[in-house]
Amino acid sequence: MAQENEKHQVIFSGIQPTGKLTLGNYIGALRNFKLLEDSYDCIYSIVDMHALTVRQNPTELRRACLSVMSLFLAVGLDPEKSLIYFQSHVSGHAELAWVLNCFTYMGELSRMTQFKDKSAKHADNINAGLFTYPVLMAADILLYQTDLVPIGADQKQHLELARDIAERFNGVYGDVFTVPDAYIPKIGGRVMSLQEPTRKMSKSDPEETYIAMLDEPAVIRRKLRRAVTDSENSVRFDPEGKPGISNLMSILSTLTGMSMDEISAAYDGRGYGVFKDAVADAVIAEFEPIQKRYNEIFADKAYLEQVMTQCAERARRIAGRTLTKVRRKVGMAALKL
Repeated sequence: MAQENEKHQVIFSGIQPTGKLTLGNYIGALRNFKLLEDSYDCIYSIVDMHALTVRQNPTELRRACLSVMSLFLAVGLDPEKSLIYFQSHVSGHAELAWVLNCFTYMGELSRMTQFKDKSAKHADNINAGLFTYPVLMAADILLYQTDLVPIGADQKQHLELARDIAERFNGVYGDVFTVPDAYIPKIGGRVMSLQEPTRKMSKSDPEETYIAMLDEPAVIRRKLRRAVTDSENSVRFDPEGKPGISNLMSILSTLTGMSMDEISAAYDGRGYGVFKDAVADAVIAEFEPIQKRYNEIFADKAYLEQVMTQCAERARRIAGRTLTKVRRKVGMAALKL
């Protein structure tokens, strides 16, 4: 992060430690994060509190949190520049969420499409946290006076709610929160499901639909060979008419820098098997050094503990400034310890 006397815009992004980080997460987010370190104050939260809306195995959740942190570090993020921490290590997230709950309306939360989707998937556990977690998400963002939030299409509604809550609070108490905007990365793209190429690749879907960042080379090749395409033998970019091939072309273009015309010229008429193997080669080559570094970091518990502790302390310090202002504005009595 920038030094205290430097003023950079703040970028905040939170990622749940549930499921396996995918090629889509890498191309759409992690790959770009390294490019932002010198131009922004980057804050990346592993949002383990959000994960609790669904019942979790405690041992697996702890391991998953450390795995995500290790992957963030393995892609090259510098914890001295980018703040990488666990949400539950900063109690200010929960405290601010409660205050913001009091400025959020039931009707707003009931219109959240993800609440409806998750309620359908987990009908036996429609808990209050599932209903109010968009407020915790707003607290995540507003706690750090965030300027920009990298989001996909499925998160626009949540960012709009965070903006509405910030503006509502500011309307009552003055200029307390920065009202965040969406951040659209200059490079990268949307990676689609390998089996349903009209849908975004998601780590919550069945394993054959996505490539995980930690998949072994043989697994990556098998999944790509089984990727849905079409009955033609034409490698050309046509997202509507040929969504499967277009998705694979986008992946290859992003990882190699080849244009769509160059890819089409190189592989058209050579058979989809040859083309899919080329995409697999590119993905494997991209992930090989990351996986090697990940294995080293994940095995180094002392280093992870150091990063975890130092980043949590810095995050608490930043969050504390916002919380002090919020407590004063709403009328909570100050306590000097």
